Amino acid sequence: MPESPSTSAQNARAALAARLAHLRQDAGIDQHELSMRCGWHDAKTSRIINAKAQPSDSDIRTWCRACGAEDQAEDLIATARAVDSMYMEWRRIHRGGLRRVQEKSLRQYATTRVNRVYVSNVVPGFFQTAAYATALLKTITAFQGTPDDVTEAVAARVARSRFLYEGNHRFVVVMEEGVLRHRIGTPETMRGQLQHLLTVLPLPSVSLGIIPFGAERTVWPLEAFYMHDDQEAGVETLTAKIEVVQPRELRDYARAFEQLAKMAVYGDAAKALIVTAAGSFS
Repeated sequence: MPESPSTSAQNARAALAARLAHLRQDAGIDQHELSMRCGWHDAKTSRIINAKAQPSDSDIRTWCRACGAEDQAEDLIATARAVDSMYMEWRRIHRGGLRRVQEKSLRQYATTRVNRVYVSNVVPGFFQTAAYATALLKTITAFQGTPDDVTEAVAARVARSRFLYEGNHRFVVVMEEGVLRHRIGTPETMRGQLQHLLTVLPLPSVSLGIIPFGAERTVWPLEAFYMHDDQEAGVETLTAKIEVVQPRELRDYARAFEQLAKMAVYGDAAKALIVTAAGSFS
């Protein structure tokens, strides 16, 4: 079983700590001597080496200088920043509201040619109606206790849908049947959202597969993930967004997506599931 994204982020922190420890060893000094040269307490050195504290840019420069390895500082700083961005708590991302995050996502979709998306919880943003997006983002804002800029965030979120119709973009989506049944907003909101899925289903830029409740599982239901070309996978958990960029992990997500896609139904069979779900909200 592939490691969880949060575990992967911790492993990346441990790898950075190991690189710093190797610099100390190569310099031929112990932890106490390193701490003395850096001008801080031994406990700080221990926390960094044991991946219990993330070193700042200044910490890394000081560490490299103490080890006579100043030429490695910038590379290590870049690595540390990448590690820090792998695991981003939603409350931290949304501390100023949801609009900026939605606008950043819009720019990412503009530059992505092939989007492979698996969802087990909600309809992906580029398929959402304004009413559905409003209901969902209001719920997220209330749960996280972050500033309410839902109106502006919805406008940025719904704007992604233009890439379904323009440019050389491809959206390959696999969703669990439960997504069609989870009520977000009013019954009217759900009927409108499901009708919109029927509208986008035949678009040339879209491949939409739905995994029926009764499908035999070759891959268990997973957290939602969004693959942008073959460069990055954004994994969404309750508390954080994890950006997966390591080639080995990307291959795992691509393989999982391929197997999930084989469990899905398409075309008229997918349409029938959507119509039936819509009828349940009458």
